[in-house]
Amino acid sequence: MILLANARLVDGASPSPSDPIDVLIESGTIREVGPELSSASAERLDLGGRTLMPGLIDAHVHVVACEADLGRNAALPDALVAHRAARIMRAMLMRGFTTVRDVGGATQGLRAARDEGLFEAPRLLLSGKALSQTGGHADFRGRFEDRPQPHWRLGAMGRLCDGVAEVRRAAREEIKGGADFVKIMANGGVASPTDPIHFLGFAREEILAVVEEAANAGTYVAAHLYTDEAIARAVACGVRSLEHCNLITPATARAAAAAGCIAVPTLVTYEALATEGASMGLPPESVAKIETVRAAGMRSLEIMREAGLAMAYGTDLLGGMHRHQSEEFVIRGRVLPAAEVIASATTVAARLLRLEGRIGCIAPGAHADLVVVDGDPLADLSLLGGQGRHMPAIMLAGRFVKNTLH
Repeated sequence: MILLANARLVDGASPSPSDPIDVLIESGTIREVGPELSSASAERLDLGGRTLMPGLIDAHVHVVACEADLGRNAALPDALVAHRAARIMRAMLMRGFTTVRDVGGATQGLRAARDEGLFEAPRLLLSGKALSQTGGHADFRGRFEDRPQPHWRLGAMGRLCDGVAEVRRAAREEIKGGADFVKIMANGGVASPTDPIHFLGFAREEILAVVEEAANAGTYVAAHLYTDEAIARAVACGVRSLEHCNLITPATARAAAAAGCIAVPTLVTYEALATEGASMGLPPESVAKIETVRAAGMRSLEIMREAGLAMAYGTDLLGGMHRHQSEEFVIRGRVLPAAEVIASATTVAARLLRLEGRIGCIAPGAHADLVVVDGDPLADLSLLGGQGRHMPAIMLAGRFVKNTLH
């Protein structure tokens, strides 16, 4: 047992840290939270008034995206991708992200290796391979290529399927393979070569089929979306998790909120792609598409907040740009209150992942996924950046994966 004493809790529920409080941990779970706790059998660690946060949650990552050129990434040997992914995930954990949701690429085999303790990494939820139509956002072939897409490769972000029957089969196969939810590419995208941003991915009937298959399996659909038309259509078809949403309008944001959807903006990736994408191998046709969505990103946050549409934390970074993961906090903090930004990576993300009360909170019964921070992130969101330099201790399932407090 471990007793963390004299901590000030910050979880996004309040605009200020709590009064000093103690947290008792046993067998990887939080057993008790309250003032002046005591336990004769627990190891007591006095945090000296430091901030204690729930482990952070990134709800939009691609842990196998070790190269910015996703077409090339899909051609890499599985063993190489697995080792690179392990390094990417360990770095995420050392930034305080104790849970991540992979929205295209990661496999059950990679998660099993993590769960067996073969490498240090956050909890991993995954969609398996994202579903895309031919010529959609997971089709990385050029105009004159007709070779099959190697979706069976670990480095592949997605798989191609066309027509209701193929879409149903693909969704069923991903769920059979361990997917926690289904991801679809319902709009054009930056990283793919032949689909402008305005392209609508899949016919309405195909989206409805995927939503039905997910519902049959007791789960939900996440969709890659930029344009207002695509977002409105996805909401009407029953999609629950709205990724990106840069070009959303107030009316559509209100409809999404009324439908119980959760948006996952990923603004940091456009900043990183604009400044580093080309040098890291992003093809020219992809670089040319960045500004279409980058410029509208900040305004989309205001629109969604005013509409009451919940927003979870996401980053969507590729290759060497993963190191910018924590900068999303500061970007959002330019237009949103700090407490809401933190909540996006705690309580809101936990709700999206359907793990409320288990992650993203400091409460009895929750996993003991915890981060100690020097300073008050509610006053300075940059304390959550710096590759974890302001985090003297990080705990995953009640075990310190970093501890420089002693």
